Amino acid sequence: MPWESNGGGGGRNNGGPWGQAPGGGGGPRRPGGGTPNLEDILNRGRDRFQGGFQGGVPGGRWAIVGGVVALLAFWGLNSIYTVNPQEVGVELRFGQPKDELSMPGLHFLFWPVETVERVVITENQTVIGTGTGGGNRAGNREGLMLSGDQNIVDVRFSVLWAVSNPSEYLFNVRDPEAMVRAAGESAMREIVGRRPAQDIFRDDRAGIALEVRDITQAILDSYQLGVRVSQISIENAAPPSEVADAFNEVQRAEQDEDRLQEEARQYANTLLGDARGQAAQLREDAAAYANRVVQEATGEAERFNAVFAEYVNAPAVTRKRLFLETMEQVLGSSEKVLVESGAGNGVVPYLPLPELRSRSTTTSTTPSGSGN
Repeated sequence: MPWESNGGGGGRNNGGPWGQAPGGGGGPRRPGGGTPNLEDILNRGRDRFQGGFQGGVPGGRWAIVGGVVALLAFWGLNSIYTVNPQEVGVELRFGQPKDELSMPGLHFLFWPVETVERVVITENQTVIGTGTGGGNRAGNREGLMLSGDQNIVDVRFSVLWAVSNPSEYLFNVRDPEAMVRAAGESAMREIVGRRPAQDIFRDDRAGIALEVRDITQAILDSYQLGVRVSQISIENAAPPSEVADAFNEVQRAEQDEDRLQEEARQYANTLLGDARGQAAQLREDAAAYANRVVQEATGEAERFNAVFAEYVNAPAVTRKRLFLETMEQVLGSSEKVLVESGAGNGVVPYLPLPELRSRSTTTSTTPSGSGN
């Protein structure tokens, strides 16, 4: 061997690194009297190690027992697991999930054939968008959406969701939370794109939130994500900062329009109320007039019936009485005197008694006034 001739020349080196130590030291020697080489040292150590196991040395037996106990402890630590109160466990056997779930508490499985995955089942919140009008400056454009009336709105909303099927949640989609975010954003963009901007700003936020929740749930169900969306909360909606001033002007103009329309409606209601009152009064007057005319006609008819009954009993007397009453009514205010043809030679002159009466009245009034 090369390391056997370290001293140079062909002889043994009693003081070299593999020979006897200087001064007669007792270093290891070969059976033939020389110093042992490295292979002898390694072989001797291997023989001693094997002899400790085969020859029944007590230290080797306890080493085996200790190794077995350590393996059992390691296996037990991996086979016993705990599920926290807000979690459920999904046990896997050769990578295939079991149907039953592990409820909170202490559980056992046969590791490494079986493993467990834990899922938090409490409600989660995924916030989407900025909703502050500064999405462009912050570099976050996920909240900028185009409305149905061609306006750009910046929406900030939250998706509240919880795991309903842990097996589907763990193994059907690689990143479930990113999937929830993408589905919520897609649903919001779809609904906002159908509606005018005023609906998302103030008019119909509740209706938009319900529609977004239904569409988001339908998308997640199509991917079998195992997630239940409980609520969509629209936290803020505003125009982008670049057009905020113009949008505010439009809002003020719309408010003025609403105010003027409200004043016009009030004025119209006032006129309409007056007209309805006048119409009601006219209807009442017409009804009263009709009632009066009917009552008078009824009275006249009853009087006629009464006269007719008397006429039936005494026609000549009644006829003469009616004639005299009628002539009295017709000629009562007349200033002419009619003389029958048989009473004289036609119409004779007569004194104008009414004129004389009026003149005498005037004469008697004038002196009394001058005496005063």
